[in-house]
Amino acid sequence: MAVGDTTFPNMYPVAGVRLGVTCAGIKKQNRRDLVVIELAEGSQCVGVFTRNAFCAAPVVVAREHLLKAMPRYFVINTGNANAGTGDQGLQDAHKTCEVLSDEVRCLEHEVLPFSTGVIGENLNTDALLSGIPAAISALGKNNWEEAAHGIMTTDTVPKGVSQKITLDGNEITITGIVKGSGMIRPDMATMLAFVCTDAQIEKAVLKECLKKAITVSFNRITIDGDTSTNDAAMLVATGRAEMQAIKILDSERGKIFLEALINVFTTLAQLIVRDGEGATKFITIDVNNAKSVKEAEDVAFTVAHSPLVKTAFFASDPNWGRILAAVGRAGIDGLNLKKINIYLDDVCIVENGGRAASYTEEQGQAVMKKDEIKVKIDLGRGDDTATIWTSDLSYDYVKINAEYRT
Repeated sequence: MAVGDTTFPNMYPVAGVRLGVTCAGIKKQNRRDLVVIELAEGSQCVGVFTRNAFCAAPVVVAREHLLKAMPRYFVINTGNANAGTGDQGLQDAHKTCEVLSDEVRCLEHEVLPFSTGVIGENLNTDALLSGIPAAISALGKNNWEEAAHGIMTTDTVPKGVSQKITLDGNEITITGIVKGSGMIRPDMATMLAFVCTDAQIEKAVLKECLKKAITVSFNRITIDGDTSTNDAAMLVATGRAEMQAIKILDSERGKIFLEALINVFTTLAQLIVRDGEGATKFITIDVNNAKSVKEAEDVAFTVAHSPLVKTAFFASDPNWGRILAAVGRAGIDGLNLKKINIYLDDVCIVENGGRAASYTEEQGQAVMKKDEIKVKIDLGRGDDTATIWTSDLSYDYVKINAEYRT
């Protein structure tokens, strides 16, 4: 079960975007596993992809196609990642784009493919390709929740966010979906994310918006420290809203749009952590008073990636020594231990580098029993901060991944 409120929200349609979903039988029968997203002509699109050297075939093809033209269609399959599949995988990704482009009468490089699922197995192209016409025939503006279901793998809940803002008296919509539950330490985006807006915004500004939003959202989450072969996050602006185009990000209008976009991306990122494989806790790690943002991130991620820390959270065990040890091995030069303070929520567990005099085991236990916990680490050496979100490590995480292919 996901942690906290993960109720799928009301999703506002985005003018110029339609989504179609079908059960193609790529891995399992009668499961939504193929999604087509249609983008209006003239839409601007930017994206980021995995930094994993063994990137999947659809990532290679999507990158290539994005350099050639603005996309008109996304095609997304679950059940098979089409990663580690060599030349055959590239052929299958190209064939997927070719068949879809023939159906809708666009150019092949105006189609971007995305895949998620098992790595190292050839794609079931017979099922995928035969399902494309059905997905196209199902295209509609209100199918966001259907599409969120259609891109899930080990996710237990569909994930989406939608909001409206006003710019100069004009209503702007931002709507997005994401999938991801395990193999999450993106360092670029997440497993798969698709966010669309009807705002009019120049491509260079849209690209800057994506970079800033990614940095403080999807790049600040981790479930297990593993970066997927298939990660991709796409941001689309259809330009269908009645408004003056945003040409400068560092303007009042640009800042309002960016704030809203960051809120959407951050909520989507946190939904992934809340639905982390086997997760029972949603953990926020705040590192303050570091010499640099990178230093703060290094400390936060070292704590978040520690199996000992994560299992202590699962056990609701206030074993604060594990957190202290993780901070100590984060590789921070010249760390003054006597300046370090650590809190579980508002309970001080470490003061001036040692056990806080006021701390009691009962206080720590009360915090650790909560579903949502904040760890605050004060390094006492600068002015920079970083916040990351993670989950605990449970029996179910091992079970899910041990049985993933069975």
